[in-house]
Amino acid sequence: MLDLKTTEKNFLIPHIKEGGVAVDFTMGNGHDTLWLSKAVGESGKVYAFDVQQAALDSTKALLESENAPQNYTLILDSHHNSEKYVKEPICVGMFNLGWLPGSDKTVRTHFETTLPAIEAAIRLLDDDGALLIAVYPGHSEGAEEGIMIGDILARLERKSYCAARFNLMNSPTSPYFYLIEKK
Repeated sequence: MLDLKTTEKNFLIPHIKEGGVAVDFTMGNGHDTLWLSKAVGESGKVYAFDVQQAALDSTKALLESENAPQNYTLILDSHHNSEKYVKEPICVGMFNLGWLPGSDKTVRTHFETTLPAIEAAIRLLDDDGALLIAVYPGHSEGAEEGIMIGDILARLERKSYCAARFNLMNSPTSPYFYLIEKK
């Protein structure tokens, strides 16, 4: 069976540069932050955002337990403020929308902040950079957020960007993801 988490990362690997800059726009429990940290290597840089202290604590513990390179900055702030912190072009960025697993489900991503975060991420993309946005349509807010994001990405200028959606056709409530590549 197709594993979407592995598939997502396989799409990003060609865009990751040793020494590059990567952003985890929705830190959560830190698994994507850890993967990005190892992928860009010791000379790279990873910024990770979340609005919950529990996410930072969990991510920090994971990074330390896995001996991640000391190339990360964990930021307690909304992803829509990313350009206040990230000043250099990024080779990859990841969004994992929804809520922190095992936490209060009322604290979740919202289109009102996710859209500006995605727009900022697109501006930050380096040539040949890529963004991945994982959407969870199994609840009404997630389904709506995914539709709105798709509408925005469909308007990207084709000469500069390629935007695609990947989903399981026979499982309409399963997570899916968008991939945006800058030419």
